[in-house]
Amino acid sequence: MNETPDSILIVDFGSQVTQLIARRVREAGVYSEIAPFQSAEAAFERMKPKGVILSGGPASVCDDGSPRAPQAIFDSGVPVFGICYGQQVMTAQLGGKVEKGNSGEFGEAYIEVGDDCAMFDGLWQRTERHQVWMSHGDKVTELAPGFRAVATSPGAPYAIVADDERRYYGAQFHPEVVHTPDGGKLIANFARHVCGLAGDWTMAEFRDAKIAEIRQQVGDGKVICGLSGGVDSSVAALLIHEAIGDQLTCVFVDGGILRAGEAEQVVSLFRGHYNIPLVHVDAQDLFMDGLAGVTDPEAKRKFIGKTFIDVFEAEAKKLGGAQFLAQGTLYPDVIESVSFTGGPSVTIKSHHNVGGLPERMNMALVEPLRELFKDEVRALGRELGLPDVFVGRHPFPGPGLAIRIPGEVTRERCGILRKADAIYLEEIRTAGLYDAIWQAFAVLLPVRSVGVMGDGRTYDNVLALRAVTSTDGMTAQAFQFPGDFLPRVATRIINEVKGINRVTYDYTSKPPGTIEWE
Repeated sequence: MNETPDSILIVDFGSQVTQLIARRVREAGVYSEIAPFQSAEAAFERMKPKGVILSGGPASVCDDGSPRAPQAIFDSGVPVFGICYGQQVMTAQLGGKVEKGNSGEFGEAYIEVGDDCAMFDGLWQRTERHQVWMSHGDKVTELAPGFRAVATSPGAPYAIVADDERRYYGAQFHPEVVHTPDGGKLIANFARHVCGLAGDWTMAEFRDAKIAEIRQQVGDGKVICGLSGGVDSSVAALLIHEAIGDQLTCVFVDGGILRAGEAEQVVSLFRGHYNIPLVHVDAQDLFMDGLAGVTDPEAKRKFIGKTFIDVFEAEAKKLGGAQFLAQGTLYPDVIESVSFTGGPSVTIKSHHNVGGLPERMNMALVEPLRELFKDEVRALGRELGLPDVFVGRHPFPGPGLAIRIPGEVTRERCGILRKADAIYLEEIRTAGLYDAIWQAFAVLLPVRSVGVMGDGRTYDNVLALRAVTSTDGMTAQAFQFPGDFLPRVATRIINEVKGINRVTYDYTSKPPGTIEWE
């Protein structure tokens, strides 16, 4: 956004939970954006925020070359809240001392409130003890001038520190995680009481601001949008179309890795209902030929991502020079795809719609959803009038069914999985459980098992069913189906889908597992 004065900038030092800070700020009704520390000064100048939060991170402030916050933030007079590494880096930069810890403090801890502080307004009183979640090795050993300790813990004498005059605050624990029960309220107090923000930010405001931003970025240029049929790309396409109309052309690529009926649904909604220019490309041969013999999950993702982009490039040339490529990239996609040296966080898996744009295409990215979480994208979709069948859709990965087929992907295996998956989702909808589940899908395993059908012996494929609950895809729990549901689904799949003779259910949570199998 260009100038977002009623906002908070979050400087990301690489914590795996930085995105939760953004969520807590938005839950307080205040708009926030995250910028990696390397580009934080530019983001600060652009946003002109009313406050800054410095995130945690894996580095040690004591090491040479470790990340620092832009001095411009401290020179500006805006309130600053440092969390964990953020507290330590603020202390070091403002004249205090941080030392490497021998043992550190990890997990549940209790802090004691020692003094009053604006962060505690209407929340905590002196002498009270409160549960927090610690995760730090280094610790502050000498406060910077102007600071005082307002809460302590056995492992952190400076659990919360405050410089009331400059409105600088630091917490050694992580208020953004659920294991700090009052953490969201602490962050809300920073946003509202310390920064003086009204807490009235809405998705309608985000929509209006993004439309203005898209118009400014694109001008009279042409935009090509990769439409997958999922929630993210659908909402991105509608938002961009609302901003620039027929300057947008959507390209829908069918690589043979979509769910049952998906292609028809996408074409009828976007071309028929919304009258958005749509190119429907049947690239099944191209994808299936390229996936032949490929079994490594990362190799599959990379091939699919590259091939999508190759198809986009060909279509862009036919359209006569689109200058922009639009993508429905979300914040969790970004955080899981970048490494700490080139950006924050540790690489977990590569997402095919992040950073896969070859230089030769000479196209700029338009990613209007980049700061949003999935539930926020759904709220934006409703704001844009997208039908519930699309808004409420479970997430579907960019590489599609290909990463739900461990091992080699073939037309035959895609067909088997497509049929089984459709039965599973149909039963979930019939049982009225679809909206209670974050994501449900089937996985066709590279395993065969012996079975008996009729009087004969079978040796066929094993199918795994997966269903999870989640709020933002960063953590997830297996969904607990009612007693007779899974046996009924298993029976239907085995009876109706030729090639499957055994069905299992995956109870793994995230972490330690991921939601998808690959």
